[in-house]
Amino acid sequence: MHLKARIKSKEARVGIIGLGYVGLPLAIAFCNAGFQVTGFDIDPEKVILLQQGKSYIKQIGGDL
Repeated sequence: MHLKARIKSKEARVGIIGLGYVGLPLAIAFCNAGFQVTGFDIDPEKVILLQQGKSYIKQIGGDL
């Protein structure tokens, strides 16, 4: 299947490198749009919080 078709059918997977003030909201937006999203970050504290479904950014709700 070509990329355009995978995007249109929401079968494409999205990868976000860096889950800071730009990456995390972007990942949430793609997830809310129906895509499978994988986020990457080098900060282990951020990763642990996100694995627990918690946000470390005040402007983003506490529970993800």
